[in-house]
Amino acid sequence: MKKKAYDGYTSFSYLEESMDYQNVPLSSQEPTKASYTFHLNSKEETRVQRIFDKHVIVSMRDHGFMMPARFDDIDDYCRNGYTAFAYEGLAKSGLDVVFDNFMDGIMNITSKMGLKWDDVIYNLGLRYCDLAHQDTAIVARTLTDIINANENGQVAVVPCLEAATALENEIDRVDILYGLGIRCMGITYNEANTLGSGLAEDKDGGLTQFGRRVVKRMNQLGMAIDISHCGDATSLDVIEASDKPVLITHAGARALWNTPRMKSDEILLACKAKGGIIGILAAPNTTLTKEHEGHSLDSVMAHFEYIRELVGINHIGFGPDTFYGDHVALQHAVDQRLTIGKSHSGETFDEAPFVLGVENPTEAMPNIVKWLVQHGYSSKDIAKAAGGNVMRVLHDIWVK
Repeated sequence: MKKKAYDGYTSFSYLEESMDYQNVPLSSQEPTKASYTFHLNSKEETRVQRIFDKHVIVSMRDHGFMMPARFDDIDDYCRNGYTAFAYEGLAKSGLDVVFDNFMDGIMNITSKMGLKWDDVIYNLGLRYCDLAHQDTAIVARTLTDIINANENGQVAVVPCLEAATALENEIDRVDILYGLGIRCMGITYNEANTLGSGLAEDKDGGLTQFGRRVVKRMNQLGMAIDISHCGDATSLDVIEASDKPVLITHAGARALWNTPRMKSDEILLACKAKGGIIGILAAPNTTLTKEHEGHSLDSVMAHFEYIRELVGINHIGFGPDTFYGDHVALQHAVDQRLTIGKSHSGETFDEAPFVLGVENPTEAMPNIVKWLVQHGYSSKDIAKAAGGNVMRVLHDIWVK
């Protein structure tokens, strides 16, 4: 598998450990021991390698954020924002580009998720400072940055925000976020804000007038719009209001798993009609199906195949939404305060502790590409779904 030039740096190692930042044992950056099994012959293995060597591989949503090895340490670890970034793991992931939500680091589980304006600026500054002290990853603000990173053997990290909640009702904050490097932003995160309704709300009033102004401003600036966590009416309103393609960076098909977190055929087709891309989600207990027991790469790829058949190979990608640590524990902790649990409502299932074969960014895209090769997809179609489609659409969105 293609590997980037990891320089040995660990987050904030230029500071004094325990004095300047919290020293806690961290989760592993290696693939899981209970890994998904493939049966590829030597020709197929060679084709996998060639795909990674020749094409730009993009995750529409993953996280370099590293959780503590013990979840009980999460609050102390996150409280001051000095959270570790998985440079070594990303270097081994085969990824050339990762869309990363930079708000993980200031999440204090016992209080309120960091969606306030000051929290956003604080966390961006800390993460950029950390990134500036190493050479494995670079912040990608343009397509040229991505191309240069690929040529230099680096990972291009696209700064994203999961939701636009921190805007409150200040339109100029969109410009400030763009100036600070944000190149993709969600409209809502499950719950409603001043722009529209999240997918966990009982009633969806659609995109507000302020939300329409934000969509227009994002179009003008060249910032990608994400509707992964929006309610149905808001999702359709955003697609209609936008002059540029809209992204669903990490979701699945409601036709296969009837929960609000999945997207209806109507929304998926509307996204396609506007020229957008749908990234297939692999976070635990989301892209399940009734045909596959537990949550595994097979259930994730069932959503891929359904959506590919619905919208075509030119409008699909992957946004696994994985990170390093106990994702399920985090879901439970956050659900004590937010309405995340409602996004999983509508289906009965036995909770999986992790997604077999798609546990973290180090193994996600390599295993996805292996699965596609094993199931007879052409290299051309794999290259499109694994990154080419996203690169094409970013040209439409980002280039002014």
